[in-house]
Amino acid sequence: MATIRLHTKKSCAYCAQAKQLLQRKGLAYEEIDLGSDPDIEANLTAQTGFRTVPQIFINERFVGGFTDLAKLSALGELDRLA
Repeated sequence: MATIRLHTKKSCAYCAQAKQLLQRKGLAYEEIDLGSDPDIEANLTAQTGFRTVPQIFINERFVGGFTDLAKLSALGELDRLA
């Protein structure tokens, strides 16, 4: 079973879509709300180079945001990774 981690913000529509996609697939994930700690967000931006959310990691590998996750799903790669 893959470890999936989503870095999100409460008012983010793409974050909600990413969570819904994972739930439809029956995949468990850990959600980290970036709104609660600006240091976590700064460290994440330094690590990935991305300033948008969600930022999604599968097995500690950064896969991108919701669009990237949806593409992985459409290609069947999400099933392989998870």
